[in-house]
Amino acid sequence: MPHFVVYALDKPNREATRLEHRPAHRARLRDHEHIVSVQVGGPLLDVDGRMIGSLLIVEAASAAAVESFMAGDPYQLADVYASVRVHPFNWGLGNPADEGVARG
Repeated sequence: MPHFVVYALDKPNREATRLEHRPAHRARLRDHEHIVSVQVGGPLLDVDGRMIGSLLIVEAASAAAVESFMAGDPYQLADVYASVRVHPFNWGLGNPADEGVARG
């Protein structure tokens, strides 16, 4: 199944709303009942270490499936994100599918 990168940036001054909805956001990313499987995820930070967005690497059948998944994200529903971009991703280094593969 293909991989995609989700790059989402927050609207200005949404830190309190982000923190309020963070537990629900994190729980949803860990829920395996979705059509999208989150492989890697974490907050994007500014130079002072404040959360300003999200970066996810997901596995899904299509970009449309990822976009649909993101439309239901608690941050999206709470109007935290200013933008959400989905890009196809060709996983090279660190691909979990390569674990245990002998390298010459």
